[in-house]
Amino acid sequence: MARVQVKKLDERAILPSAGSRCAAGYDLYACMDDAVEVPAHATVKIGTGLSFALPDGTFGAVFARSGLAAKEGLRPANCVGVCDSDYRGEYIVALHNDSDAARIVQPGERIAQLVLLPYLPMEFEEVDALSETERGAGGFGSTGK
Repeated sequence: MARVQVKKLDERAILPSAGSRCAAGYDLYACMDDAVEVPAHATVKIGTGLSFALPDGTFGAVFARSGLAAKEGLRPANCVGVCDSDYRGEYIVALHNDSDAARIVQPGERIAQLVLLPYLPMEFEEVDALSETERGAGGFGSTGK
């Protein structure tokens, strides 16, 4: 199990929690003084009151909580947030309201989920040609519906 250092930037901050023993995502909670309205089709930044030191070779992926997205229409505005392992600032979730009605986010409410993922560093090499494949340059539905 990976050990992740977390620092509370606000005494009201809630440490991430897993919804079940095998949950891949850890819930992130809203840390604020009062309830915040997220107007229809608008985005509001909501802090968690936490900063993290993730292990080298990993990043924190911030995903929507399925219930919040399906029932309330609230999801991270960038769909998936990428938090690099060397970032030490507060984790802030830009919540977007896809619904036609304003939504209210309460202090301490679960607003997103954090998944720790490994990544492979890349080095780019410019070439004049790429190897051929059966698929080639076909995209956006070229292999089926």
